[in-house]
Amino acid sequence: MKNIKLLFLRHPMEAILFAMYVLLGLTATGFLSTDNQLNVLRNIAVTGIIACGMTMVIISGEIDLSVASLVAASGCLCAWVVQQLTPADMLEPAAWIVLIGVLATLCVGLFSGFVTGQLRKYIGVPSFITTLAMMAILVGVANLITDGTPIESFPNWFSVIGSGRWFGIPVPVYIFVTVVVGMHIISRYTTFGREVYAVGGNLEAARLSGINVWRTKTVCLMLTSLFASIGGVIYAALINSGNSTVAKGLELEVISAVIIGGTSLFGGKGSIWGTFIGVMFMGVLLNGMTLWGFNPFWQDVVRGGLILLAVLLNQLIDRRN
Repeated sequence: MKNIKLLFLRHPMEAILFAMYVLLGLTATGFLSTDNQLNVLRNIAVTGIIACGMTMVIISGEIDLSVASLVAASGCLCAWVVQQLTPADMLEPAAWIVLIGVLATLCVGLFSGFVTGQLRKYIGVPSFITTLAMMAILVGVANLITDGTPIESFPNWFSVIGSGRWFGIPVPVYIFVTVVVGMHIISRYTTFGREVYAVGGNLEAARLSGINVWRTKTVCLMLTSLFASIGGVIYAALINSGNSTVAKGLELEVISAVIIGGTSLFGGKGSIWGTFIGVMFMGVLLNGMTLWGFNPFWQDVVRGGLILLAVLLNQLIDRRN
């Protein structure tokens, strides 16, 4: 009993997630099946990819509210570039055209994060306001590109990125796991990772120790924007078109997962592993409520309440420690 209590105090979300698995395994038919577990991972893949970048942003003491709009704008931009480069007499775009569209989209994502970082540095406006403005701009860009109509310019094989499977595992899951592992290594075992924690923990002390604090923050914002663009490409492949209405509210899911995973909104504390647990918590919770047959409107209420409870629990445990 003492060991269980110690585990709960040191790793509360892991313990809660484990308890959820036990409860759902006993009460929800098919929850533990391989297909359902892969379905959970597929559904959280885009959220998890972006959450890895958001973790670094929040640890550095900033926040990015524009990720959902960038997901939508990225998918629309990719489809538009492919449409513009495809000759009228070509039945479907060649692979190199699609590749150019994807690369252009990722570059625009990186540039968006760079612009946000530079605005934060030189104007001094809090990132909450800066990214709120970027959110509105990107929504407008997505609507201008599509004119309110989905752009269907991708070849049929492109859907593999969003809905295909390799060896029975959804392709987005491979991307998600790669990002989690890569960002875990960067945050734990590189100089840049240590700089992010230092900047978020005490900006002035980090500056006096020789860390380029604004470069560090800008790189974090660029990573998050890059991951949001990757998410936009995945969504575009999933629906095989560029649509300005996708990913609405995704920024709240991403930030919720990061905070549930133990990352402090005040900066300087958090981990990619914790974010992975937070994303899994939200995915398993939503999947479980669906299997239980919860009213969709009640699902939002219950999910919000449990998110609040999880955050309060993390705060209480932090104070005890």
